[in-house]
Amino acid sequence: MASAFYNEAKEAMLSGTLNLTTAGANVIKAALVDTGTYTFAATHDNYTTHIDPHNVGTDITLGSKTVTNGTFDAADNTWTSVTGNSAEAIVIYDSTNDILVAYIDGITVTPNGNDIDVTWDAAGIFSI
Repeated sequence: MASAFYNEAKEAMLSGTLNLTTAGANVIKAALVDTGTYTFAATHDNYTTHIDPHNVGTDITLGSKTVTNGTFDAADNTWTSVTGNSAEAIVIYDSTNDILVAYIDGITVTPNGNDIDVTWDAAGIFSI
């Protein structure tokens, strides 16, 4: 599976109801997801139903968010004291409105009770 956007987030971004920026922004979080129990579908529309049962560890709130030239970025983060199943994806979501935003594939993390650091790509987390 390649990284992708969720349909509801695309509609919300295009209609202006999803605010990813720092000023007046919704709370944007990231979840580690076990793809052994979760399969991406662009039609999945909310975190509570589709991601929460499959997340690993405690979700992190993204800080220092920016949108520049169509690219969303945020400060690097740390999931602390992570236990549970392995995680093979990260899901970015708007926790204010329970909207799934982006599915980021291509990671493999096996929790062992230690912290898991995420260093976002220098080019940004995602671009539209």
